[in-house]
Amino acid sequence: MKIYNVIIVENDEDEQYFMREGFEASGKFRIRAMVANGDELLDWLGQHPTELPDFILSDLNMPGRNGYDIITDMRTTPAYSHMPVIITSTSSTKTFIDKCLAFGAADYVVKPETFIEYRSFVDQLHGLIEEKGIVGGR
Repeated sequence: MKIYNVIIVENDEDEQYFMREGFEASGKFRIRAMVANGDELLDWLGQHPTELPDFILSDLNMPGRNGYDIITDMRTTPAYSHMPVIITSTSSTKTFIDKCLAFGAADYVVKPETFIEYRSFVDQLHGLIEEKGIVGGR
């Protein structure tokens, strides 16, 4: 089983806590960093150029640089253009999903309805990455 390195971008502290628990319990991911928005993400990437993740999992709606901004930043920055961005949100609205994919997101996944469902969310995310080859040969 492949273990993927991820940076999680999430502004809600409760959500961060339960996401971390789910990701760590799965044993399928290594969290490189957990940041609150796209501004913090860019700062972290700039400060850790040798520790880049396999992909970024980003919330869509956040203060500061949001999910759309992150997708754009990753696509237009040569050092990061290879890095897949998966957007996550509580919304399953097709227009949001289509817009994220049109911006260049690798995929869009809906967050679980309750915090206790993060373990199964993480397992499904791992399966999605493997099935679609989102990370590639990294």
